Amino acid sequence: MIAARPDEAVPSDSQTLKAAWRDLVRGFGQHELWLQLGWQDIKQRYRRSTLGPLWITIATGVMAFALGMLYSVLFRIPVAEFLPHVTVGLIMWSFISGAIKDGAEIFIENEGLIKQLPSALSVHVYRLVWRQLLFLAHNMVIWVILMAVFPRNLGWHALLVIPAMGLLVVNGVWVAMFFGIVATRYRDVAPLLEALVQLLFYVTPIVWTTQTLTDQGGQISERAKLAMLNPLYHYLEVFRAPLIGAPVHAYNWWVVIGCTVGGLVISLFAMKKWRFRVSYWV
Repeated sequence: MIAARPDEAVPSDSQTLKAAWRDLVRGFGQHELWLQLGWQDIKQRYRRSTLGPLWITIATGVMAFALGMLYSVLFRIPVAEFLPHVTVGLIMWSFISGAIKDGAEIFIENEGLIKQLPSALSVHVYRLVWRQLLFLAHNMVIWVILMAVFPRNLGWHALLVIPAMGLLVVNGVWVAMFFGIVATRYRDVAPLLEALVQLLFYVTPIVWTTQTLTDQGGQISERAKLAMLNPLYHYLEVFRAPLIGAPVHAYNWWVVIGCTVGGLVISLFAMKKWRFRVSYWV
């Protein structure tokens, strides 16, 4: 038997990719805990409120209507075409921005539970994603009303929203986990992400479309191609297009799948290196 030299670092079992993946699996298995905690977050937020979670729907609906009417006039796009684009974009953006901004604070806000509750670290991430899904479900009521006012022949392509939602959930998990760990270690990251998310809102086609950037001849301009370099554009497209009857291009799916796999790998490496230190950083 050969003994390890003093200058050779022996990796701990908690600092392996297998341990990081085991944390995600174990946390998912504790679904009763994070489902209950996520639902409790909604109840706590709207405690003593008459309308309760309906305020989520009302606020999003008013914002979508105001921006849709305004920019449809500015861009000279028919309201029936532009309002669903803006509405679904805002609904999806609330999920994306929530995963980023709330994810940066997820471990800091749950300091007490992390130190006292013997559970997987990923439980708090699943709790956040579940809460965002509840918000999304409330906001989808607006889409139902919109389809009743501006009916469209969606067809079977609308079912593509199911795999799109699955990909977005996986992305929500790795985004919250990665930024949660980094922002717990470096507290300046959270306000930086707040400003970055605000900037991304304006450079992502939510209240505008890539069609407004096309040339007069209908050809895709350099500006439109530049906008397509934004990964969030593709995330919105795979979810929004099936719900408004627009085609989804294959490259949109490939970009989203590639970013999902890459982000999950990065998150696993971050968990491998720093997961066991989170309880000391909070």
